[in-house]
Amino acid sequence: MTSAHRIDVHTHLVPPFWGESLASHGGDPSGWALPEWSPEAHLEFMDQNAIETSVLSLTAPSVTGWSAAERPEIARRVNEYTADLVAHHSTRFGNFATVPLPDVEAASAEATYALDELHADGVVLLSNYNGVYLGEPGLAPLWQILDDRSAVVFVHPARPLAPLPGVPGPLVDYPFDTTRNAVHMVFNGVLTRYPNVKIILSHAGGFVPYSALRFSLLQPALQPEGPTADELLAQFKLFYWDTALSSGKYAFGALTEFADPERILFGSDFPYASSDVSAEFTRILDEETGLTAEQATAINSGNARKLFGRYR
Repeated sequence: MTSAHRIDVHTHLVPPFWGESLASHGGDPSGWALPEWSPEAHLEFMDQNAIETSVLSLTAPSVTGWSAAERPEIARRVNEYTADLVAHHSTRFGNFATVPLPDVEAASAEATYALDELHADGVVLLSNYNGVYLGEPGLAPLWQILDDRSAVVFVHPARPLAPLPGVPGPLVDYPFDTTRNAVHMVFNGVLTRYPNVKIILSHAGGFVPYSALRFSLLQPALQPEGPTADELLAQFKLFYWDTALSSGKYAFGALTEFADPERILFGSDFPYASSDVSAEFTRILDEETGLTAEQATAINSGNARKLFGRYR
């Protein structure tokens, strides 16, 4: 066990009112069971794994199962519930605010409120909303609001429209959809048009580190008038990456070979990954990755302290 005071950027809360209403609003289409959660249990998990601060986010399916008229209200309730937790545990909890996409106008309004009034640490966006990925031109008003505020955006995967039959989404579909969304964002110029936004990809970016060169070399042949391979590869390197469920030598090896070392952040995926599974991936990060003390400190907390103003 390291003594590092970790900042966990990939960890979730389950607001009681949201969890109790989820089944009657479409449930979780990924096929994953809703975990038991409480602030007290979360703090206990943090203490057991040397986590100083958890930046909480609502995971998929977020508020997409509610009607268009209901989404802004439930998103606001989630954000104010989380802000209240932060107010009572200011050094232990942070807040990635939920927005009621696919309604871009309502999402823009909620992002503005959460960042300006609740002082959220950033926002959480799903990788797709009913097949609409985050590089879609219609999302420009939201991206502009986030860019104007130099916001941190945590992108969490969602169920793709064509899931793998018989396999719960978090096993395969989630890293797959993270990769699809990252490619969509790069090919549609999101990272160049909104350079002030800092975008974190879940689970070491899915398959992005492994396949970024493939994407970057093939795309110019299909679109010669677009960015060059070097330009595309540079855009892929602009993402931030969390270590959630990805600290084993295969995924982590690809990540550290590809990513800017100052853009790798600690993530646990608790409680959707059980405390035992989360702790095992953390143990692997500490004991089997061969990180120097300086590298471990950067990933566990140093890089996050640079990214988030209030943790400096």
